[in-house]
Amino acid sequence: MATRAAPVRPPLRVVVVDDHAVVRGGLVAGLPDHRVDVVGEAADVDSAVEVVRRVLPDVLLLDVRLPGGGGPAVLTRLGEDAPPTLAISASDERDDVVATVRAGATGYLLKTADLAEIADAARATAEGRPVFSPELAGHVMDLDLADAEIADPTWQQLTDRERDVLRLLARGRTYERIAEALGVGARTVETHVRNILHKLQVTNRHEAARWAMERGFDGDEPPGDP
Repeated sequence: MATRAAPVRPPLRVVVVDDHAVVRGGLVAGLPDHRVDVVGEAADVDSAVEVVRRVLPDVLLLDVRLPGGGGPAVLTRLGEDAPPTLAISASDERDDVVATVRAGATGYLLKTADLAEIADAARATAEGRPVFSPELAGHVMDLDLADAEIADPTWQQLTDRERDVLRLLARGRTYERIAEALGVGARTVETHVRNILHKLQVTNRHEAARWAMERGFDGDEPPGDP
């Protein structure tokens, strides 16, 4: 009995947005060799928004730094019309990664990736699977931590200074070391700790430190941490 051949999926349809003509041209010319069809291209925010709305691609390949406001601005303006988006950038700066993912990008590759990697990442993006360059792992962990902080209502009750104090408590700092790190007096630290205990509904600083550590809120660097 003859076996039925698996259906051949149509090529992925993508829009390429990059203000560097050489980079954009390389993607436009090379991606079809990896069963990825480039159905539109743009070099700035306005033209990116226009072409995405016109051609409705499967995936948007988006540079981060663009004339007219940058990659995050493209996603903000598209809103719910934004397709699954893979950022491709020369920038490995934390602020760029976080801002672009927060705006809606599923993944983020550095421009050191080759065409085969970009094509595979674009297909993963179309399926909702995040892909990041290995060099960005630390930034992604920072993003996960920031999202956890935003989601925790108790953490949100703390002031910025109380959060700094709590992070240092979780690292085992004494009141004196915390005061030195933050440039305040020891009595001020004691006042912050009392407020923290009340808001966390715990009885002592050790329980407060454990609370922060269990939630991973001891990872950011408070100002002046020795």
